[in-house]
Amino acid sequence: MAKVLITGGAGFIGTHTACVLLEAGHELVVLDNFANSSPEALRRVVDLAGGDADRRLRLLEGDIRSPQALEEAFTSQPSSGPSDGGIDAVIHFAGLKAVAQSVHQPLLYWDVNVGGSRALLAAMAAHGCHTLVFSSSATVYGFPERVPIPETAAIRPINPYGHTKAAVERMLADLAASAGLGEGAEGTGPALPWRIAALRYFNPVGAHPSGRIGENPLGPPDNLFPYVSQVAVGRREQLRIFGGDWPSGDGTGIRDYIHVMDLAEGHKAALEALWRDPPQLLTLNLGSGRGHSVLEVVRAFEAASGRPVPFELVGRRAGDAAQSVADPSEAERRLGWRAQRDLDAMCRDGWAWQSANPHGYGGEL
Repeated sequence: MAKVLITGGAGFIGTHTACVLLEAGHELVVLDNFANSSPEALRRVVDLAGGDADRRLRLLEGDIRSPQALEEAFTSQPSSGPSDGGIDAVIHFAGLKAVAQSVHQPLLYWDVNVGGSRALLAAMAAHGCHTLVFSSSATVYGFPERVPIPETAAIRPINPYGHTKAAVERMLADLAASAGLGEGAEGTGPALPWRIAALRYFNPVGAHPSGRIGENPLGPPDNLFPYVSQVAVGRREQLRIFGGDWPSGDGTGIRDYIHVMDLAEGHKAALEALWRDPPQLLTLNLGSGRGHSVLEVVRAFEAASGRPVPFELVGRRAGDAAQSVADPSEAERRLGWRAQRDLDAMCRDGWAWQSANPHGYGGEL
């Protein structure tokens, strides 16, 4: 079993991944500044994982841009776990992710997402840790030329958030090339055994099937699924759907939604592949490979919840594409992983979380 540092591990995807890794027997150090998360989420993760999970997880509050926080993360131990070695691998979730906010505050996004990643990579190198799974995004593709989108598609993001994800991917590629791992590299640099996976997510949704952990945005949701669930639970009056004239069956945009538990299992599979195979740079799509329109999601959530989701159709939003669907075949080939859960499961588990936690981690029924 390994010791894994998870940055941003108290967030939506981080908590579900932590649960999967604890259940697999790993030790975890979680670093989070709680800008958009809650320590309560990790207390629930420990309960869900059971056994001695409380001894195998240590939570540190801190920012990845802080050298002191990173030093503590790389030298700390789980509360009373069996390991006394260093960090074996890092899963890097920490960062800002709201597209609209990135348009208005681009310098903040470059500072946190790119500057934070640079600081993390420097700390990894200093502590001899060269295995990384990076949380990237399908936003790096911008307006895709064809759907489903393969990893070979052009990288041309259309907003600052996407630009920061692409910039970190470029940083990782340069780091791999310095060790002779990247495309066109001659191997003249220091032979550092970097093992890196950049995972481009499509649209993570749903929740742990227990309903104990799920997506808990602090403030108005930026994404469709939590907005739909908050309307269904009565926290918001109605949903706005941007554009009813897209070239789709019902006129609403089509996206690839992936259950967060499938995504968490994808991170475990990526770590295992990096440890199993020679040093390399993997860049993979994590998506279901299936597209669903906004109205399909609304109707499926109404069926799962038994609640109406009122909505209004408004004009298209600048920067939106008609559809975005992954080609996940490379992830299946390289990791032996593919998404298992369908839209009904995403809505059922998402409602189990939202109905039991109508105010997120701030209060329960």
